[in-house]
Amino acid sequence: MNYNVTVMKSFYLLGFPGLSPKYYKPVSALLFLFYLAIAVGNIFILTFVVYEKSLQKPTYLLLCHLALNDLTFGTLTLPKIISKYWFGGGFISFHGCFTQMFLVHYSGSVTSFMLLAMALDRFIAICIPLRYPVLVTNNSISVLCGFAWFIPVPLMLTIVLHTLTLPFCKSNVIAQCYCDHISITSQACGENVQIVQVTALCIAMFCLLLPLAFILFSYIFICVVILKMSNATGRMRTVSTCTPQIFITCLFYLPRCFVYVSNTVGFSFSLDVRILVVLLYSLLPAAVNPIIYCFKTQYIKQHLIKKIKTTRIGMQLNL
Repeated sequence: MNYNVTVMKSFYLLGFPGLSPKYYKPVSALLFLFYLAIAVGNIFILTFVVYEKSLQKPTYLLLCHLALNDLTFGTLTLPKIISKYWFGGGFISFHGCFTQMFLVHYSGSVTSFMLLAMALDRFIAICIPLRYPVLVTNNSISVLCGFAWFIPVPLMLTIVLHTLTLPFCKSNVIAQCYCDHISITSQACGENVQIVQVTALCIAMFCLLLPLAFILFSYIFICVVILKMSNATGRMRTVSTCTPQIFITCLFYLPRCFVYVSNTVGFSFSLDVRILVVLLYSLLPAAVNPIIYCFKTQYIKQHLIKKIKTTRIGMQLNL
């Protein structure tokens, strides 16, 4: 079969196709505030843990790695779509689009493996607490996080290099707010498109479902241990140590599962709604996670309140 293959020099990010031009500035301002929330929240967590020596423990080091990844993801995706609606800069170079695709999927995969590491931390702390100080140290967590950052690299490179082999004969319009694999391959042609898409799907399922399986396995065992506790106060204290991780994990996985299940059962969204849902489930965790860290992690909350009270007393004394 002959295809009308053109050399793509750039792609155009469509954003929200049904959005009226009169709303471009308000939408860009809203997205900018969203990015500001991601940046301020995650930089605060990183700075607070680095500054507070007493917080430099395995659990909080994990939160730092996740905050760094959330900050990276927001920085990779939001500035370009903000510039589109603010300055009319919707075009992105061919290789720039592929670079963004790599980094977007890489960041999502890192988050998945970080959540696995967090589940492992809670599993050891609750199920085998006597071994926790030996097994879970700052060094062991650093190694575990190193694997979480490294494992997705060859997998995502495989996806990108495989996609680069495809000829592009359709439109250069990306029906999304950032470049992702589905949007890019939908503009490709040739007999290998389906092979590339299936390969990418298998890698994505490995990066998402393998950690999810371990997370579910861990929390099932944790629930069993908690239910066996005779002390109600001890049960509540133990549950409270897991609450932040559970919230963060649900924010990451549940919206994705909803979208995948909806597509499977034939429930279709309009293009604008689909783009909005993908944008929200990709970026909402990055904005909300710092709030969860501060208000659901007792140790961080206590230190934060203590710092605020100390600062307030210092200001009163100066007055």
